[in-house]
This record gives sequence, structure tokens and C-alpha cells, in this order.
Amino acid sequence: MKRTMWTPTLAWLAAASAALVLAVAGPSETIVMGQVPSFTAKRLDQTRVVVPSGLSADRTLALVAYTRNQREEINSWIKGLQLDSNSSIAWIRMPVINDPGDETKRAAIENTLLERHPTPRDRSRLVPVFTNREAFIRAAGISSSDHASVLVLNREGKVLARAEGHYDEAKAQALRETLLARND
Repeated sequence: MKRTMWTPTLAWLAAASAALVLAVAGPSETIVMGQVPSFTAKRLDQTRVVVPSGLSADRTLALVAYTRNQREEINSWIKGLQLDSNSSIAWIRMPVINDPGDETKRAAIENTLLERHPTPRDRSRLVPVFTNREAFIRAAGISSSDHASVLVLNREGKVLARAEGHYDEAKAQALRETLLARND
């Protein structure tokens, strides 16, 4: 009889202990959503910026491309969110480029980008990132570089929301809500 009285209590203690262990050992939101590493970059207008702490807003939309073939996907988000005419959303273009390891090669890539983005406004929004592309993708919690990524970043670099591929209104609405939310 004493054995049956202890069985439910022990089962309850085991379940509570397991829940506590899972709560402590479980992944944090940053690990799940990802975090952009801190780095200093030079926008195409030659202004240095520390990403993410030097971003212009508490929450910034980063349009991240990994290949030039993803330009159409990035442009679909600019058009769909009306970013060129909507000043309520802070945003940047962020091409992530495998670092060639040589200043001359980096300068050649920047010159190509300068030719594609001739206006001062375009250049002020373009922040090329020379780094290990795969490491960036892993850190940011992105599934792959097959499609462009659209990230909502805070000034700590935490990815608060993300979407991939071409513009989608449902995804855009979720991104807008995260961008306009008050607290992280």
C-alpha cells in the first residue's frame, strides 16, 4: 500500500524535474531565430557603419542577397513594401559576399556595385558585407542561400522575424507587425 502512495508523487516529481531541465537546456529565442554578427562595413556612399548597433532605427529591415541572381527577389520586396516611398520603415540592402581576402578584389566588387547603384540614395542604403557567407547564414539562422532573405534586426543583431524568396503579402504583414512593435 505504501508503494502505490509514492508512485504518483514520484511520477509528478520526475515530470516536474524533466520540465525544469528542458526549460533550462532548451534553445533561446536568439538561437532559434538567429543573430547577425557585429561587424563594421562601408556603405556604398563611403560611410562606415557598425552593424547592428549603428543601424538607424531600433528595428531595421535588412534585404539580404547572396548572389546577384537574387536581385529580382530583393526588388520584389522593395516594390511590394513600397520601401522607396515609405519612410516609416528603416531598411538596408545587404549583399553578403564571400570575402576574397584581398583589398584590390574587394574594391573591384564595390566598383561593380557602384555602377549598378548610381544614385546617392541607393548607395546610402547598400551595405556590402565581405565575410564567410556560410558562417553568416548559420549565425543568422537562415535555412540556405538559395533565396534572398528579408530580416527584421534589432540593434543587438537579433533576428526578430524573417522571410525568404519573392515578396509575399502574408509574410510582409508579419514583418510589418514586427517592425512596428514597441518591445523586443
